[in-house]
Amino acid sequence: MAAVPALDPLLREGFAAPLLNDLAGWVRAGKRPLLGLNGPVGAGKTTLCRWLSAAASRHGLRLAVASIDDFYLPWAERQQRMAGNPFGVSRVPPGSHDTHLLVESLRAWRGGHELTLPRFDKTLRGGQGDRSGLEAVEADALVLEGWLVGCQPLGSELRTDVPGLILTEPEQDWLPRWDRALEAYGPAWEQLAGLALLRPASWAWPRRWRFQAEARQRRAGGEWLTGMDLESLVRSSLCSLPPVLYQQPLEAAAMRIAWLDGRRRCLRVRG
Repeated sequence: MAAVPALDPLLREGFAAPLLNDLAGWVRAGKRPLLGLNGPVGAGKTTLCRWLSAAASRHGLRLAVASIDDFYLPWAERQQRMAGNPFGVSRVPPGSHDTHLLVESLRAWRGGHELTLPRFDKTLRGGQGDRSGLEAVEADALVLEGWLVGCQPLGSELRTDVPGLILTEPEQDWLPRWDRALEAYGPAWEQLAGLALLRPASWAWPRRWRFQAEARQRRAGGEWLTGMDLESLVRSSLCSLPPVLYQQPLEAAAMRIAWLDGRRRCLRVRG
């Protein structure tokens, strides 16, 4: 049985444990619940999901975790979709994911079929990553985590003259394209039983968190990105769907929220 990772006590008792209780309650009610977990890069989504999975197994609950990153398009198609983008990245922004596979995988599992998930290896292709196969998973409940999970397109309401929104001219030009690409994720978000959020006390923190994570991967001997490439990936997550337009509005509808400080300790929770 997997060891349960350590979490900040407030995050564990005020956020993670209630989420696990919600999932267990839905399963007892005869449902196959899909929980969305939204958080910026480096916020600790992976660690939190490991805690949920390990804790669930101790209570006889088969909890699977899927990352939106696992649903990236294969390399060649992703390169084509992302060609010419202002960040120079091959993944992260809306449109880099296989939304058809995402929607159909979730629908099939919720309909009683086996859960089949693609897996994405970020160490392939010099750190740019590529799909590494499919995996069949036994699951009573599923958590889908990712930085854009639950984000909604704005369509005709999209504006760039918003306080706090700082984009370069090319980034502003591409913003409507990212917004249109986000529409394809809607059928997946509609299947969520609930949405939980990890929120930084300041949106300056995700950059530092992501650089720290890359340093750990480099020390572990895995493939790693150059500072310039990493900077582009982080900016693409913060500027393709700027938080003031897409992330902050999610707080009104989220079932639970945890706010984190710079050390990724939990400041407070709501839920």
